[in-house]
Amino acid sequence: MDHIFDLNPTAAVKQVSTLLDCSPTSENVATYFDTHDKLRHLRGNFLIPNIAQLPPCDLSLVNGSKECIYLSGNSLGLQPKNTQKYLEEELNNWAKIAIHGHTVGSRPWAWAENNIEKFMANIVGAKTEEVALMNGLTVNLHLLMLSFYKPTPTRHKILLEKKAFPSDHYAIESQIRLRGFEPEHSMLMLSPRPGEDTLRTEDILDIIEKEGDSIAVVMFPGVQYYTGQLFDMHAITKAGHTKGCFVGFDCAHAVGNAELKLHDWGVDFACWCSYKYLNAGAGGLGGAFIHEKHKDSIKPALLGWWGHDLKTRFQMTNVMELQPGVSGFRLSNQPILLVCPLQASLEVFNMTSMQSLRRKSVLLTGYLEYLIKQYYTEDPAQPHKPYIRILTPSDPQQRGCQLSLSFSVPIRRVFQELEKRGVTCDMREPSVLRVAPVPLYNSFRDVHRFVEALGKALAASCTST
Repeated sequence: MDHIFDLNPTAAVKQVSTLLDCSPTSENVATYFDTHDKLRHLRGNFLIPNIAQLPPCDLSLVNGSKECIYLSGNSLGLQPKNTQKYLEEELNNWAKIAIHGHTVGSRPWAWAENNIEKFMANIVGAKTEEVALMNGLTVNLHLLMLSFYKPTPTRHKILLEKKAFPSDHYAIESQIRLRGFEPEHSMLMLSPRPGEDTLRTEDILDIIEKEGDSIAVVMFPGVQYYTGQLFDMHAITKAGHTKGCFVGFDCAHAVGNAELKLHDWGVDFACWCSYKYLNAGAGGLGGAFIHEKHKDSIKPALLGWWGHDLKTRFQMTNVMELQPGVSGFRLSNQPILLVCPLQASLEVFNMTSMQSLRRKSVLLTGYLEYLIKQYYTEDPAQPHKPYIRILTPSDPQQRGCQLSLSFSVPIRRVFQELEKRGVTCDMREPSVLRVAPVPLYNSFRDVHRFVEALGKALAASCTST
């Protein structure tokens, strides 16, 4: 029954419920999916907190010994089990061999990140030499923009979405000011149509066609952090190039979530963090991509000695032998204690493929969508019943694993009741929950448990008010 994962999620749920002779909303459907999930063993590579370990839980309501319902991988991924082992190895090296740790051991500190960049390249669909693990996302965005944003009096605009993640917005705003232009004239911000929550691809392509001659850089997210919309990065890149624009992406919510092909799509540059779907811990090591076509033409505006060729770096000649491409953008050695958790996570990714993870993700998130619609679609016959509107596109090709749920009732009390019951997700007031079942470690049972807990949380919040 492996083919069930290739069906439309609604069709898959109905087929399994018919096979089992049970309701489509029965827990038995979730159990069936989990039993036939060929990736279920990957969950064992992560530490999943028990409910009792979570500060907001109420043990009078739930069994604290059960694993929590963790649906916050879009904000902070779970800890890979090998993280502590790898950190202890390097702390031990520091204690016992001290400075020699730079050049010996299983991950020499002077080039430890280079050893795992091939894993990272596989996840983003790039060649190894097009990827560098370094810094944090916003630092990398600034470094890339310094080289790719080359404004002229006639081509100085940067196209971005109206509700870009604040860090991206601030970085773009400051880059424009740095070049002597004014954000109100040079930031071209695109909003959804009135009454809509997400951007239409045709509207993005249309504004690039109409305004492209004045646009220097198209800068979009791969996945919109609030709505969970997955943008058509290939189409946007092609449209931007047709008009002579550089095209870059913030892949923070896309990397490890969607199947990316940065090289094949011809994306000029991209950057991402590693603490969401890449599970490298808060403030984890960021990543950057520059397409190989730019390796000899795009140079870093700011230099550091880690951009110098490794073979002669330590000769200290003060004559830069710049590494080509993105490697030349490296500034300094990366913290080995940040490399360790990222290595632990990327090794788990390397046990499968993004194609396989994506296949599971489409059904996993589709199952969540199906249950939400079954229980919480607006019903005119019950005007006082809380209902949920899903902001995220229903088309699996236009979303990753996250669903953004907009409630008809204030969300804070509902969120608090969910937390009491061992659910971890993300609240955006006044009315939105972001829920992200991650295929690497979440199960279909997690989704079913969440919907069960949501019913209890809504009932409790309505009673208390």
